[in-house]
Amino acid sequence: MAAVDLSTHPGHLARRLQQAHSLLWGAMVSEETTSPQFAVLNALEEKPGMDQRTLSEHVHLDRSTIADLVARLAGRELVERVRDPMDGRRNVLKLTEQGSRVHRKLVTRTARMNRVFLAPLDVDEQETLLRLIARVAGAAEELRG
Repeated sequence: MAAVDLSTHPGHLARRLQQAHSLLWGAMVSEETTSPQFAVLNALEEKPGMDQRTLSEHVHLDRSTIADLVARLAGRELVERVRDPMDGRRNVLKLTEQGSRVHRKLVTRTARMNRVFLAPLDVDEQETLLRLIARVAGAAEELRG
């Protein structure tokens, strides 16, 4: 059987895109805080007081991944678990002051990194790429769910 052209394989291209993103993230954003950790910080900045299940759904990561991310961020004192004032049986999550500071710093850096990452495309192409990636990711998540 002949070799296939991997430039026609979306998974291969997605992996290359992820590698490029990881390289830029480490160089331009943070070596301490990963992109998924930033997604958690960002979600809690947007909607403080989410429980882990809701957070998992909000950032589109599975519950075991969220548990690990929250534990790491709590260990760095960026996120804290507090009793839900409406239901004392459950914990909710919120950013600490340090977590809010780190989030603010990373927002600026991620914006700069995204400009570099998408620079090979014009504005219309950037919008199209983001829309198509979101559509494919959403469809894949529906299959998994």
